[in-house]
Amino acid sequence: MDKNNTAAVAAMTDSRLSLPRLHIADGTLEALKWLGLLLMTGDHVNKYLLNDTVPLLFDAGRAVMPIFVFVLAFNLARSGTLARGVYQRTMLRLAIFGALATPAFIALGGLLAGWWPLNILFTLLVLTATLFFLERGGKANVLAACVIALLGGSSVEFWWPAILMGVAVWFYAKRPTATALVVVVLACAALAVINLNFWALAALPAIAAASHIDVRCPRWKWAFYAYYPVHLTALWLIRIPMSHAGYLFFS
Repeated sequence: MDKNNTAAVAAMTDSRLSLPRLHIADGTLEALKWLGLLLMTGDHVNKYLLNDTVPLLFDAGRAVMPIFVFVLAFNLARSGTLARGVYQRTMLRLAIFGALATPAFIALGGLLAGWWPLNILFTLLVLTATLFFLERGGKANVLAACVIALLGGSSVEFWWPAILMGVAVWFYAKRPTATALVVVVLACAALAVINLNFWALAALPAIAAASHIDVRCPRWKWAFYAYYPVHLTALWLIRIPMSHAGYLFFS
């Protein structure tokens, strides 16, 4: 077989392994983020105020992290993101608001040990830093990305499955392949080790459906960042009079 035929076969094979590019309207992407915020709020009310006594809120809350990871990775995969300094700005915001949320996050309890793991904004920070070095390319940057993912993933909520899912979404958004899609699904399914159920997979049909609808939803630039520490602090303050009234919390 000559070189031209070999190249043709390789191209045909690659096309068979490739999948359609994922297009999601900006408004729909913003609506997905608000859906995640709503589910997260219900999950946290159930966890921190109701002692996880409402299974529906707990199960629905398992879809939150995959939604947030998808939205972030999808946005970072856009053309020109590196040149516009989006990675650096995103990392700075995640670090600041993640730190602001930490006192309430620790005070509310439910962590495995002291401060560990760090809250979900730090999960998204580790993911962003990993993608930043992958975007820059080159052996040294890829190595840096692997180190960040390995070490950072050990210290944040949802650990390595969250980081792996985000990386796979990012690759799929840039160049859709069956491999990237399979990794997304497997990483999402692996969250069952943490969640003790497979409800995280419910996020995937919602994401797939989002590519077929166009929702008119305005973007509130700082809403997501600010909401996270504000709502955790509010839950922390609400628990104070409840504790004085004799309510027991087990998280």
